[in-house]
Amino acid sequence: MGSAVAARLVAAGYDVTWCPAGRSTDTRDRADRAGLRPVTDLSALLARADTVISICPAAVAEDVAHTVSEHGYSGVYIDANATKPATMAAIEQRVSDGGASAVVDAVISGSPPTDSTSPRIYLAGPSTPTASAQELLSDSGLDARVLGERVGAASALKMATASYLRSARLLAAIAHGLADAHDVTDALVAEAEMLGADLLADRSALPGVAARGWRWTDELRDIADTLAEAGLPSVLAADSSVLYERFRSAKDQSTIGIDEVLKLIATSPDPGRPPTSA
Repeated sequence: MGSAVAARLVAAGYDVTWCPAGRSTDTRDRADRAGLRPVTDLSALLARADTVISICPAAVAEDVAHTVSEHGYSGVYIDANATKPATMAAIEQRVSDGGASAVVDAVISGSPPTDSTSPRIYLAGPSTPTASAQELLSDSGLDARVLGERVGAASALKMATASYLRSARLLAAIAHGLADAHDVTDALVAEAEMLGADLLADRSALPGVAARGWRWTDELRDIADTLAEAGLPSVLAADSSVLYERFRSAKDQSTIGIDEVLKLIATSPDPGRPPTSA
């Protein structure tokens, strides 16, 4: 996602830099293809940057913010990760204490941008820097939308959206496993289509869900925490996090077969449930 967003900024004429120190060959290749300019010294990069956009796995978003703050970054910091509101508040505090002029809460909803499509990028934060962030992204052909001035609002939207989508994808996999076990898969797909249940009807999406599921375990734990803080049931999100761990061996294997996906989801007893006795 990060390289695809950066490529849009480059195409719009912005000078987008990145620090290759400690990064993998695959990451370097993506940065090269996106047209990013490497700067080997992070301090030098941050001293030149008017805006930093953090797009990384949510589990390391605070670490990235901490690193940036340690270098005394004084520009606008946009955190565009799938973090919970409490984490976003900690990031805002950390980066502001380090000297940033403003922090913008952002989340990305949808697939990485292509030549003809764009994800939606929701923004929340102080009006002037948030408006500038919207202009920067919109000028690059990205669909940027402002939610308001409260940092944490964008993160809350991501948690609410993902609380449905992540568990729904998992429920679809379980439903197809059950249908396969009773040889009624074609009927399930037909019924799902008639009901307008697109996530259930699209059996071809299951390999992609398994390949990306490893990314969602931490996110679902954050969702469970956010739900609990709001006084809402968190057990579905918590159990979904445990179940997605079953796809760990399918990490980034988008060509995995559907039968193998369904075997992985059925490999062990339900999380947190005692075995039934006769």
